[in-house]
Amino acid sequence: MFDDFVRHLQDQDLATATVRGYLADLRAFARWYEQTNGEVLTPEVVTPTDIREYRTWLQRRYKAATVNRRLQALRAWLEWAVAQGLAQSNPAAEVRLVREAKPGLRWLDKRERYALQRAAERVLQTARLYYPRRWVVYERDALLVLFLLHTGLRVGEVVRLTPDDLTLSDRKGQVVVRGKGNKQRVVPLNGAARKAVRRWLQAREDAVIFTGPLWGLGEGITPRTVQRAVRRIAHDARLDGVTPHVLRHTFAKSLVDAGVGLEQVAELLGHDNLETTRRYVQPSARDLQRAVEALVGGGVR
Repeated sequence: MFDDFVRHLQDQDLATATVRGYLADLRAFARWYEQTNGEVLTPEVVTPTDIREYRTWLQRRYKAATVNRRLQALRAWLEWAVAQGLAQSNPAAEVRLVREAKPGLRWLDKRERYALQRAAERVLQTARLYYPRRWVVYERDALLVLFLLHTGLRVGEVVRLTPDDLTLSDRKGQVVVRGKGNKQRVVPLNGAARKAVRRWLQAREDAVIFTGPLWGLGEGITPRTVQRAVRRIAHDARLDGVTPHVLRHTFAKSLVDAGVGLEQVAELLGHDNLETTRRYVQPSARDLQRAVEALVGGGVR
């Protein structure tokens, strides 16, 4: 029944896995339809009520993303059927998709930040001893993680930094950041960020690296390299799912928790819209979990 539609999808140059997924979702609907209505499925007999009932049936069994994926497959098939003259209307177009809960932002809590910083510091203490030929890579990764944790820069911003973007003195420092839309902002460096940068500049001299981007090894540095560096140190800290963007969220959340105003946080992060920054005032999924767990300790049984 779906062979012609599958050929249509293949003509659209879709990936084999995508076409296979469409077909699996449509076959699942066909089984449900025939068991529910006692008749063979064809495009012209499907009604909006069928789609709504199928959506309800799916919601009792699957997550919203799976429900919507199957409904989208039906929409595509029935839309194709209308175009081919096999049906007069697309009943799936009238049925709303299920609202998906947006995943909350993830940031590191105090314990996780401590574990990450400790893992980075241990690498700095042992890199030259354990990796005499590649110590500069290990030190770079550890110092880069500490720098991101204390500046909140995006991956695209940190790979574009050059030594000329830095201004350092004994008691203060700053970095000129080229953000989205080539907009520039100045991000002050706290003591931890200044210490990380100074140690990296010294490591570059020790490794005889005098050219290239700030965090490169005499050549360009890619976003993938930054992501690998964060993943490596996070693995040493026994933390899963830590990315450069998680460190950016952690920097922002730490500022908000310290009482820094949203306008200042937005300026440091390079946000054009204050509503984007306001997300860090919202409780995370972990905060909500702790809130309900606290009821047990309060005597609720």
